[in-house]
Amino acid sequence: MPLPLPVLPEGVDPAWLPPAAFRAVGGRRTLIRDSGPLAETVHGEVAEACRRFGGRVVRGAVADGTYDLVLDLGDEGLGEEGLGEEGLGEEGFTCAREGGTTAVTASGGRGLLYGLFHVVRLGEAAFTGAWARQTHRPALALRMLDHWDNVAVHPVMGQVERGYAGGSLFWEDGRARGDLERVRAYGRLLAACGVNAVAVNNVNVHETEAHLLTDRIGEVAAIADALRPYGVRTHLSVSFAAPVVLGGLPTADPLDEAVRGWWATATRRVYEAIPDFGGYVVKADSEGQPGPFAYGRTHADGANTLAAVLEPYGGTVHWRAFVYDHRQDWRDRTTDRARAAYDHFVPLDGEFAPNAVLQVKHGPMDFQVREPVSPLIGAMPRTRLAVELQVTQEYTGQQRHVCWLGPMWSEVLRFRHEPESSVGERARGGLVAVSNAGDDPFWTGHPLAQANLYTFGRLAWRPDAEPREVLDEWIGLTFPEASERLPDGLHAVLDGSWRTYEKYTAPLGVGWMVQPGHHYGPSVDGYEYSPWGTYHFADRDGVGVDRSVASGTGYAGQYAKPWAGLYESPDTCPDELLLFFHHVPYGHPLKSGKTVIQHIYDTHFEGVEEVEEAREVWASLAGLADPARHARVAERYEEQLRSAREWRDQINSYFFRKSGVPDERGRRIH
Repeated sequence: MPLPLPVLPEGVDPAWLPPAAFRAVGGRRTLIRDSGPLAETVHGEVAEACRRFGGRVVRGAVADGTYDLVLDLGDEGLGEEGLGEEGLGEEGFTCAREGGTTAVTASGGRGLLYGLFHVVRLGEAAFTGAWARQTHRPALALRMLDHWDNVAVHPVMGQVERGYAGGSLFWEDGRARGDLERVRAYGRLLAACGVNAVAVNNVNVHETEAHLLTDRIGEVAAIADALRPYGVRTHLSVSFAAPVVLGGLPTADPLDEAVRGWWATATRRVYEAIPDFGGYVVKADSEGQPGPFAYGRTHADGANTLAAVLEPYGGTVHWRAFVYDHRQDWRDRTTDRARAAYDHFVPLDGEFAPNAVLQVKHGPMDFQVREPVSPLIGAMPRTRLAVELQVTQEYTGQQRHVCWLGPMWSEVLRFRHEPESSVGERARGGLVAVSNAGDDPFWTGHPLAQANLYTFGRLAWRPDAEPREVLDEWIGLTFPEASERLPDGLHAVLDGSWRTYEKYTAPLGVGWMVQPGHHYGPSVDGYEYSPWGTYHFADRDGVGVDRSVASGTGYAGQYAKPWAGLYESPDTCPDELLLFFHHVPYGHPLKSGKTVIQHIYDTHFEGVEEVEEAREVWASLAGLADPARHARVAERYEEQLRSAREWRDQINSYFFRKSGVPDERGRRIH
């Protein structure tokens, strides 16, 4: 029987899966040959499309006529090695068109589901002409979203830490939601862009979340049941101190036999409730979270203890590398937060178990609008690494500003520490991101922030994809019946939005300069004298952090050649990262020919002007987009423009007062 599609609550946006996106599939004769566990999902998708658009779907092993579309699970299935036809694995598929038939063939149910969504993306082009067989398989086996969702509303962080799209999709009033139909719809959206795993609770595990591992595992199982029909595996964030907090043991020492036994028993019960459970996510010895340092153990000791109990079930532990001193003395310029992950983890290369994945933020600090790629990603060849991005826009406008992050992520994933491999190729443990979705009617607060969620999934599937082509996919699916003016307008407001945001916020890679705590809006010295290690060191003579080997913290030396040499000197350091690596005078000339201070003035004026232009472009699209969607975006643009002007005025006036250098163009500096 076909699995019925999820029913969205009234008023909830269908995002990139509106019914009209299935018109090309729904108006045709389709044969499904699949007896796998996801057969009902694939059948349900096609059956609903046919019901709407007049086609016909048949399911069986033998064709009884000519079909426009054939969705076929290969006769051999996955086979003994789990690779199946043409080495496609569980998730790959082939697609070809010959003799008037479009044929999708896969070795596993997930592959067939992804193949169907590929045909949906192609639309009418999937049924036009003839084309040779194409093979599609994900470059990365794990493509995961971490939800920083609190089961109970936290007094400081609310229900979703760094969440800008309402409450949690999973939790309500301290329990799992009773109606998980929207969670099933979320799983459908994720499958359509290639995401195959979700962690359902906050990495900062509070007391309520801790109990999800034991006496409340049934609630996690209910969520897993809702996500499973779309091939999405469920993961759980756990506390390193769980044996003490939940088990009553006197220690959480990872080498203690009683501790290991407790984890083994707890994990066995998890898999009894959720047989396809993905594994654990752990934040340890970080920002006050407990960890192995308390017992004189290493992070490899901690990770391997959990890896050992997960290994019999095929599970994975994702161990976050976000470990640094958050009680730093701002006067001590030898301590550098950017160095910390490398210093802690590189000596442990080769000591982590095969099913332990070290999860590394893409930059060395904390998801700033501009950072260098973390040197740790290129320095641990014997360790499985997952690269972590942040789809929720904590430091990039908090989904109140348009800031499409596809170009940033593409730069990261294409970066090569050494010529042999890119970041995307080194991420053998997968690509992970902090989700930006919540129970908001548009899923992401700002409707255009849906593009970030979709882009993450597609880049996780293929890290070398051109981000603009991915954006075309999102536009084509989300607005399947739009005139040409709407796609052109969307590109006009999205393509350069990351660089626009960078222009009116923190300059030249220096980062931060945000309001403490909530991180929204400008406060140039907000973190300057704090213990968090987030400094710009602006004074009367210059600005920036000296991270050179010759005279600074030595961070630049963590990179391989040629990057170490490139970053070491302000003469060769890329302009966009200059203040991240060097403290320079305000009159220091950039490669653009401008001085640092004039660059600061000019870009902050330009950023505001670009927001004004984007707001006008969006206003001109009224009548071409859904009225509710258009109104929400228009309202957000008003706030973005107000905030951009505030950033411009505060940053420019601060640096005018520090430097005493006037704007050479004579503009008013507030």
